[in-house]
Amino acid sequence: MRLSEATWTAVADLDTDLAVLPVGSTEQHGPHAPLGTDFFNAESIAEAGVEAFDGEAVVAPTIPVGIAEEHRTFDGTLWVSPDTFRAYVRETIESLAFHGFDRVVVVNGHGGNVEALAEVCRRLSRTGDAYAVAFTWFNAVGEHSSDMGHGGPLETALLRHTHPELVHEDRIDEAREGAADRWGEWVSGVNLAHDSDEFSENGVVGDPADGDAARGEELESLAADALASLLTAVETRKLD
Repeated sequence: MRLSEATWTAVADLDTDLAVLPVGSTEQHGPHAPLGTDFFNAESIAEAGVEAFDGEAVVAPTIPVGIAEEHRTFDGTLWVSPDTFRAYVRETIESLAFHGFDRVVVVNGHGGNVEALAEVCRRLSRTGDAYAVAFTWFNAVGEHSSDMGHGGPLETALLRHTHPELVHEDRIDEAREGAADRWGEWVSGVNLAHDSDEFSENGVVGDPADGDAARGEELESLAADALASLLTAVETRKLD
């Protein structure tokens, strides 16, 4: 059930304490992919994971803006401070818990959110306000995870499967020409680049041509199965 599409009376009748909260970002993903790539992908995996789950869970409205200042030089990118992001996620989970959804899996689609989400979930779980964990979909797709770039093969593949109308196929060559091979400028294990425009001409990292719709379907299946397993573990975990 999507929480935003339900009535309050339908929510009151639910017999579950489990919620899924998609979280992403609104930021550049090169000349071929939409600014909403991260939250579109998080939503897709959240819904597919709940569908694959042998139980009941609500899908909360997506948080579409995250920690993304590293992309600020590219038009259209939005971001909030880490403090604002942590507070928004924490208070959203607290409001879910107020209504009885006190087991929450955050489904994340943006690398810049990872550290903050882990911190928020730990803090909520330790205080007892809710039990929360964060799941980042592109870390749960097996050997594909090593290909994760930015606007690269994995994100483009998933979009081609779930939102093909949003991928500008006529700009794939342009995306490839200005792409970087890896994220950052590394020396002695340190990334010298703070922002994406320092190492990528058009914001892309990796080759989007390596991500077709068939690969996107496989990625969705792998991530959905992983999320379903996580939901089962969270649902059955003793919280004494």
